[in-house]
Amino acid sequence: MSDSTPDRVRPTDRPATAARLRNLGTRLLSLAAIQSDRLVNEELARAGARKWHYAVLATLEEFGPASQSELSRRTGIHRSDMVAVINELADHGRVERSPNPADRRQNVIAVTERGRELILRLDRLLAEVEDEVLAPLNPSERAQLTRLLTTLVDHHGHQM
Repeated sequence: MSDSTPDRVRPTDRPATAARLRNLGTRLLSLAAIQSDRLVNEELARAGARKWHYAVLATLEEFGPASQSELSRRTGIHRSDMVAVINELADHGRVERSPNPADRRQNVIAVTERGRELILRLDRLLAEVEDEVLAPLNPSERAQLTRLLTTLVDHHGHQM
């Protein structure tokens, strides 16, 4: 690299962006989501986890044992994908399956101690990522952003 080429692009070094783009909320939301998603995925991967692992473990931790179909409904993970997620978590001893006493055709999934340890570690990790992503915002602005995003997600009928 020559002396005139920066190692890293700073906000002031970026080319001017058209006002239409700078002021388009959906574009800004997409750009922020892309950055946030990248950081979350990178950090979860370093911990040997994925977003779906976190979603399943958090749901089991909060609501207790559940069937795969119930987990699918509560997390928004498609039923066909849920099988693979449960298999991955079970292979690492983070969840266990047992027959549903009410319906032997179903399994009940429960979080294990190893799963509880992982969810606590992931909670800390994701809090750090959130702090990094939302660093420019003060606590009041962060709370407002969360309320606004919740309103959008609820309005469009997405499972949280």
